[in-house]
Amino acid sequence: MAILYLSDPQRGAVFAKTFAQALPDLPFYQSVCPDPAAVTHLITWTVPDDLMLRFPNLRMIFSVGAGVDQFDFAALPEQVKVVRMMEPGLAEQMREYVTMAVLGLHRDLPRYLDQQRTGTWRGHHNVPAAERRVGVMGLGQLGKAALGALKSFGFELSGWSRSACQMDGVTCHTDIKAFQSALDIVVCLLPLTEQTTGILNAEFLAGLPRGAAIVQVGRGRHLDQDALLAALEKGHISGAWLDVTDPEPLPPEHPLWQHPKVVVTPHIACQTRPADAALHVVGAIKAERNGGPINGLVDRGQGY
Repeated sequence: MAILYLSDPQRGAVFAKTFAQALPDLPFYQSVCPDPAAVTHLITWTVPDDLMLRFPNLRMIFSVGAGVDQFDFAALPEQVKVVRMMEPGLAEQMREYVTMAVLGLHRDLPRYLDQQRTGTWRGHHNVPAAERRVGVMGLGQLGKAALGALKSFGFELSGWSRSACQMDGVTCHTDIKAFQSALDIVVCLLPLTEQTTGILNAEFLAGLPRGAAIVQVGRGRHLDQDALLAALEKGHISGAWLDVTDPEPLPPEHPLWQHPKVVVTPHIACQTRPADAALHVVGAIKAERNGGPINGLVDRGQGY
C-alpha cells in the first residue's frame, strides 16, 4: 500500500511532510513509485490512459482541485473511488470572490471601469441591495458558502439545484425557469457534468429578466460565450464577471477581454492551499480505513 503524488512538486513537499506526521506507516512518493503495483492511492489532476496497467491495485484517486470533470469516469473501474478536494480554504476564497463579483455588478463597477479608461466622470443611480435579486446555481459546499456571505448585504437570495435543498433566508428551486425569471444577478457555481455543459446558453440568457448580469465561476464550458456577447450587445444582459472561460487561457484577441461590460479574471477565484489539502486527503484515507464516510467522495451517477 502506497500513495503517489503527481502534481506540483512544491505543493507535494507539503503533502509529504503532512503524511510523514499523520500517516507515517503509509509510504508516500512524488512523481515516481519504485513499485507501481504498490500504489493504492493517487493524488493528481489528470490520469494517464493506461492508468490501471500502471497501477493495477489502485483504490482511490484524489483530485488536487475542487473539480473532477477532467476525469473520464467511463474509463475508471467501478472499484476506484474518486474524491474531490473539499479543503475549507476553497469555500473561504469562493465567499470572497463571489462577494466581490456580485457587489461589483451591483454597484456598476464594469461601467465605472470603462468610464475610467475614457476619463469620464459620471455617476449613476445606486440600487438598494434589498431591491436586487441574486441567485446561485449549485447548492453544494461552495454555493452555500457564497449565499451565506451575501446574506449580510440584504439581497433577496435564491438558489437552484437538481435536488431539493433548504437554506434559511434563501428561496430554493428545482425548477430552473422559476429560478431564472426572478433574478438580477445570477452566479453559476455548478459542477461540470453532461447535464450542465452549455447550460448558460442563449435560451437561458433570454429567460433572465432584461438587465440581468452573470457571475461565472463554475467551469468555462457551462457558458455559451457567443450567446453572452450577443445578449450583451442587445442590452438584454447588462454585465458579466467571468473567472472561467472556454478555452483557458482566453486568447488575447477574444472580444470578451475588451468588452466594456465584462470583467475577466484568470481562474483565480479558488486556489487549493497545500497544507489544508493534505489534511483533507489524510482525513479521507483515515475514514476509508475506519469504514466511515469520506468527505468529497464523488457519486459517479451524478458526476460530482
